Amino acid sequence: MDKMKAFVRAEAENNRVELMDIHIPTIDDNEVLVKVQAFGVGIHDRYFIPQNAAFPYTIGTEATGVIVKIGEQVKNCQIGDRVILSSSMQLKGGCWAEYVAVSSDKTIHMVDEMDFATGAALPVAGKTALESMHALNLKKGDSLFVAGASGAIGTLIIQLATNEGIHVIGSASRKNQAYMKSLGAKEAVDYSDPNWKTQVKIWTPGGVDAALAIQPGTGADSVDVVKSGGKVITVSGDKVEPERDITVGQFQHQLNMQKAIGELIQDIIADKVKIVIERIYPFEEAIKALEKTETRHARGKLVVSVKSE
Repeated sequence: MDKMKAFVRAEAENNRVELMDIHIPTIDDNEVLVKVQAFGVGIHDRYFIPQNAAFPYTIGTEATGVIVKIGEQVKNCQIGDRVILSSSMQLKGGCWAEYVAVSSDKTIHMVDEMDFATGAALPVAGKTALESMHALNLKKGDSLFVAGASGAIGTLIIQLATNEGIHVIGSASRKNQAYMKSLGAKEAVDYSDPNWKTQVKIWTPGGVDAALAIQPGTGADSVDVVKSGGKVITVSGDKVEPERDITVGQFQHQLNMQKAIGELIQDIIADKVKIVIERIYPFEEAIKALEKTETRHARGKLVVSVKSE
């Protein structure tokens, strides 16, 4: 068998994603071929395409699966290994397929206690959450406002910050208030309430020590609830003018994925962090999962299960 089913961008001229039969990718000496079992759904999956990509191009950036072939130079993996992987911006294509070829250093051993769906939810949101915590550099007793706290990144931030003794205030729709508090947020605000900034300032007189703006368009509002001399980190890429000696920084990729996700896995196994998956979609409904994620109203992470033969 040399063909597989994959969700692809068929052409560069538009962003339409469709299911096609394409060739299973070949592997180089430093790569492994993974039979995909599940993949995570990301807000930018249909757009993360290398400039010099050949079409049709398989989309996707994160997955789990079982190694079925290894290159001659691969020393850290074996056939049959269960792995978590990152396939972001590869010329050979991503992981929204029955098989994916990746460099062995883009894989992480998945412990037996973890299922494929949970592992597939980790690479993007997990690494972003850990890097955000690193950039915020808060200490026990500090306060943090999280704009867009009910999504995949936000649900992790709430837990990671709470575990460090940080007072978290989360912003999301009214229906997600109790949910955010169940993860550890001390307070929650509804972003559609015109008085939410006042409420934050009542809870934290003078403003919070820092804010994390995850959703696009939330950077400026986040600055408004941060105390003078505080800090704002924008994950969304919002360009925000600093004021009142507030430091405004853009989120940046800094941590090694294998090390970061490896540490997060240990916290999950120890039940210190919960991975929230709103729904696991069947392979045939992957485009529906993508469209739901693109609404930015998913609670936690969406994952697709692959039933490959």
